[in-house]
Amino acid sequence: MKREAVDFLTKEEQLSNRKACQLMGISRTAYQYKRKAKDDSDLHEALTALTTKHPSIGFWQCCYRLWNKGCPWNHKRIYRVYTEMKLNIRRRSKKRLPERVKQPLSVPTAPNQVWSIDFMSDSLTDGRRFRLLNILDDYNRESLAIEVDTSLPSLRVIRVLERLIRERGKPANIRCDNGPEFISHKLEEWCSHESRKIGLQFIQPGRPMQNAYIERKNGSMRRELLNAYLFNSLTEGRALSEEWRMDYNTQRPHKSLGYLSPLKYAEGQKNKAALSTPASETFNQIEAQPVADKAVEKKENYISKL
Repeated sequence: MKREAVDFLTKEEQLSNRKACQLMGISRTAYQYKRKAKDDSDLHEALTALTTKHPSIGFWQCCYRLWNKGCPWNHKRIYRVYTEMKLNIRRRSKKRLPERVKQPLSVPTAPNQVWSIDFMSDSLTDGRRFRLLNILDDYNRESLAIEVDTSLPSLRVIRVLERLIRERGKPANIRCDNGPEFISHKLEEWCSHESRKIGLQFIQPGRPMQNAYIERKNGSMRRELLNAYLFNSLTEGRALSEEWRMDYNTQRPHKSLGYLSPLKYAEGQKNKAALSTPASETFNQIEAQPVADKAVEKKENYISKL
């Protein structure tokens, strides 16, 4: 605006350039400055070649690669051209989870009412990471399975659950966190199938205490197995995990179970239930024996003698 005003004063009012600039409060240097067109063709070519060869790198990777090649451009100029070329990598937005309703941690009264599932992780001696899938029956804290592998996607989780269902029947509900393997559509479709109708109970994000039964087991497993041994291979990890699981189910006393092992607790509850229930219907179907009346018998014998 000030330049246009200076042009008007010099042309229409016949003022000198010095006087017009002084009146408008603009220096003569700023008024006479002619903007030079920026030549970014070299930078355009460099960024094009770089992003064509490495399409997944971001802005700072481009900067340091160019600087390591001796290019003189600073990060502000690189960023301006980088955005003009629309090279910004679109970041994946965080998946929005549906609102999880807090559900009370109920105490099951029979097996297969609620299974809890969760993941753990550890590493081999060579640095490779592996994961462990833990499945627990909340009724007697029995460890149903410990699956060990470097990758355990949702299909692998489903395969382990199908094996357990063939061995001991299906659960009414499965409690789990919001891990990607558990919130996948494949697991949801598998549970909601007409032949299964298994309820998925998701805990609230950041509330592991809502899955306390298996979190308690994870802590014991971390102390007694994962932190106590070094694993040289997955085979060794699977063998030690299965050995620990058998000891956990058959020998290890649990305070919450009256210092009994899970299998002994379940057996004791089964025997107690059998003793407290009334006689089965088969006993009611037995034909009642006739009651002998001694007086009637004596009367009949007396009449027969007459």
